Amino acid sequence: MSLASKDENKKVIDVAAWTFNIVTSVGIIIVNKALMATYGFTFATTLTGLHFATTTLMTIILKSLGYIQNSHLPLHERIKFVLFANFSIVGMNVSLMWNSVGFYQIAKLTMIPVSCLLEVVLDKVRYSRDTKLSIMLVLLGVAICTVTDVSVNAKGFIAASIAVWSTSLQQYYVHSLQQKYSLGSFNLLGHTAPLQAASLLLCGPFVDYWLTGKRVDGFNYTLASLLFIALSCTIAIGTNLSQFICIGRFTAVSFQVLGHMKTVLVLVLGFLFFGKEGLNLHVVLGMIIAILGMIWYGNVSSLPGGKERVPPPPSDNDPEELSSLVESGQLNEKE
Repeated sequence: MSLASKDENKKVIDVAAWTFNIVTSVGIIIVNKALMATYGFTFATTLTGLHFATTTLMTIILKSLGYIQNSHLPLHERIKFVLFANFSIVGMNVSLMWNSVGFYQIAKLTMIPVSCLLEVVLDKVRYSRDTKLSIMLVLLGVAICTVTDVSVNAKGFIAASIAVWSTSLQQYYVHSLQQKYSLGSFNLLGHTAPLQAASLLLCGPFVDYWLTGKRVDGFNYTLASLLFIALSCTIAIGTNLSQFICIGRFTAVSFQVLGHMKTVLVLVLGFLFFGKEGLNLHVVLGMIIAILGMIWYGNVSSLPGGKERVPPPPSDNDPEELSSLVESGQLNEKE
């Protein structure tokens, strides 16, 4: 296969991965909103545990059929990943409960600079000026779209900080673990989903009772609500998998930046399905700015120097490495 054909094939797969993630993410938001608003199932943490239990079942089936190969991920890596992921889930729920919607949205936006900081510090990634400006444009557009009233208190700020850092770390480790241990998306899900399902189903009912004052076993389950729960769990398989695919193919920062397309789509679908009373000039302007920023980021971050890892300095005691860098032009021979 020629280089041009490989590049074209990669672009097609990249677009398919992003489309898969956007469709499943927007779909699960709509289903969960209907489940909570229409049927009163407000047990978000327990529902997430059911999502990962369903995902675990799917990975077991696919592994038994030979579609997932055996792989290894150390236990301490799994535990670390699951701790970040669970703190992210609980932190986001608590942040939404204790903060205004405006501050909750601002907290979500700060995940992008935090993810950038993690890449700069841990992976020695360097961003070009245009890449930084494109990220700022996306942040500006989404902020115009979503941020309204902004009020915060001490415990809400702490909850938001935990949510932001744990989510950013969880998404960073999705990419890092796949690269470090040569894991596919389903392989990583197969290692982490069972632990997440067990821990969330064990702790979820207590967390939900703390957040809502209601017991999950006291909910009035009807056929319709059970069907929506089953639909939510089914879509969650695609959401979890597509998240791992996208972060594995790109990075946590790219996932955050381009992922705000989902925010724009949710707003648009809300206007279409629930009326146009929220559609005004500043929201439309924010959408346009955010989309332009995403397009700009997609272009400049893929250019040479747009976003690249800084090579470590050669060791003084390694003449072969010095010679290699001189030959490749990365080091001036006169230095």
